[in-house]
Amino acid sequence: MSDTLTLPAETREQAGKGASRALRREGRVPAVVYGGKEDPVAIHIEEKLLIKQLGTGHFFNSIVEVEVGGKKLRTLPKDVAFHPVTDRPLHVDFLRLSADSTVNVAVPVLFINEEASPGLKRGAVLNIVRHELELICESDKIPEDIQIDVTGLDIGASIHISHVVLPAGSKSAITDRDFTIATIVAPSGLRSEEGDNAKSEAEA
Repeated sequence: MSDTLTLPAETREQAGKGASRALRREGRVPAVVYGGKEDPVAIHIEEKLLIKQLGTGHFFNSIVEVEVGGKKLRTLPKDVAFHPVTDRPLHVDFLRLSADSTVNVAVPVLFINEEASPGLKRGAVLNIVRHELELICESDKIPEDIQIDVTGLDIGASIHISHVVLPAGSKSAITDRDFTIATIVAPSGLRSEEGDNAKSEAEA
């Protein structure tokens, strides 16, 4: 699963746009921790540290321990608002997690053993329909990614969610259909060649 990240924080004494702007001028980002049948906690965190964690690529499917007032709040990042021009983070929402909670997360898909796919070795293209899977996971068992093995797959093969063995504690959030994750597609040159061959055989 993804590593647990830690973010030191301080409580926000004042709310409102003016107070938030003042915090941002000091290199801080306003945030809120909500959920878990407790009152929301207004906090602010260091912008540089937040940007560093956003740069890991798995911030949104990692457990983040927010340290505030001597307590550690176990959370999952739910949203980050960015400035439309500068892309600086403006505000963060954290969902408080209880020990037995489940969360809905988008987990990246990684395809492995492409060199062992006959179709890809012949020049076919891996057409990725879904780069992420929407999963419902136990909060302490969030996978960093889902690896899909394409060994033995030839041109025309399709990979559906039913072909994927999800890790313990995870299940697909989409249950009403066996959706496609990726297909092995012939390159245009190969399709043209096969079409010409079929045409020649028909004329013969």
